[in-house]
Amino acid sequence: MDFFTLLQGHVAVFLLLMTRASGIFIISPFFGSMNIPIYFRAGLAFAFSVVLFPVVDAMGAVEAPPTVLMYAVSVLSELFVGWLIGFVAYISFSAINMAGKIMDMQVGFAIVNVMDPTSGQQVPLIGSFLYNLAVIVFLVTNGHHMIIAGLAESFRLVPLMGMSPGLSLPILITNFTTGIFLTGMKIAMPVTFAILLTNIGLGILARTMPQLNIFVVGIPLHLIIGMSVLSMLMPFYVLFLDVVFNELYGNISVALQALQ
Repeated sequence: MDFFTLLQGHVAVFLLLMTRASGIFIISPFFGSMNIPIYFRAGLAFAFSVVLFPVVDAMGAVEAPPTVLMYAVSVLSELFVGWLIGFVAYISFSAINMAGKIMDMQVGFAIVNVMDPTSGQQVPLIGSFLYNLAVIVFLVTNGHHMIIAGLAESFRLVPLMGMSPGLSLPILITNFTTGIFLTGMKIAMPVTFAILLTNIGLGILARTMPQLNIFVVGIPLHLIIGMSVLSMLMPFYVLFLDVVFNELYGNISVALQALQ
């Protein structure tokens, strides 16, 4: 019995299952963080596969494709299913980063960036604060359990080697990407509006008092107004995150249904 003949049995089911489970560790929040060692993520994907294997195997016998090329295509399709689950979960955090960039531009922190260990990239100062707070809320509200539940539910909605995406999938991904900008603007709107009113007031003050140096007054005033509004926004921001994370599981289900 050669290796590929062995793959056509239960080993094929387990490897495809593990491939789908590995997909969520590419981009999903918390699970896909770069500061988590790669060996730990691989071991966690293996543990998920071991737990889910009896459930998936009981749904029906799965036979591997007759050729190695078709099996490789199946591996890529299963990896895409796991990636899609992580992508839908990561959309909310991308919106938070965008909101932080908008706030930094308005407040005056546009040139101040810090290194984010979870992504390995430079992120804005306020965006880093909002992102880390969102991760804490995500873990406290068991948002990572939603991703695991979405992974388990994906085997019922999209069986192994049963992905058949339609034309609605690109439209759905486009809508999710558009939601990044809309959600980011909603989060940044209070600070943006407060800075806009401040600029209007400074413009009126510059016309009435030409001898006043607006640039010297405006920069610290933007900082004070922005930080004050942001501090008042924190309780509402946490409530907004709770609403966003509650919609996360529904969005995962919608994305998986587009693969049927």
